[in-house]
Amino acid sequence: MAKRLSNESAIGDVLKEFIQTNKLQSGMDKIDVEAAWKSLMGNGVNSYTKEVVLKGSTLYVSLTSAVLREELSFGKEKIIKMINDELRKEVVTAVVLR
Repeated sequence: MAKRLSNESAIGDVLKEFIQTNKLQSGMDKIDVEAAWKSLMGNGVNSYTKEVVLKGSTLYVSLTSAVLREELSFGKEKIIKMINDELRKEVVTAVVLR
């Protein structure tokens, strides 16, 4: 059973405890990485993005444009750094563009 928190806990603390207790952090990271991709890449890249999936610490991005895929492949390290900076923790260690 989960430990009971006092009635005076902040909602953020309660949510963190709930996420930890139920082992939901990996699912939350998947959602956060997808949102970070959309906000950081802008409308131009997002219009050619089919799918953004986080498996483990590898980010898989499906693109509909081979030219865009080639351009983004030159900046993989920058993409990793930007996403991790946006999330304020190291979630992504590799990017695979498909």
